[in-house]
Amino acid sequence: MNDELQHLKNLGKTSAQWLHAVGIHSASDLRRLGAVDAYRAVRTRGFRASKVLLYAIEGALMDVHWNDIPTERKEALNRQLEALSPRNKN
Repeated sequence: MNDELQHLKNLGKTSAQWLHAVGIHSASDLRRLGAVDAYRAVRTRGFRASKVLLYAIEGALMDVHWNDIPTERKEALNRQLEALSPRNKN
């Protein structure tokens, strides 16, 4: 199977399957939704994804390894996620 998501940096079989399960099937779907909303969709669906998935998605969008995302950007993603989460539940 030629899975476009698995060709993006940081995304493997499991993360691609989770993204497909929430209706994200291409890089353009992922760009349109953004890292935070894509991560929230995966978590809302009940998958036990860690924050590394959030960073992996952001890294995929930036075409960099998730570990190379600047700390400030990771903090901004976490603040954005917290602002959207009821009672700061992650």
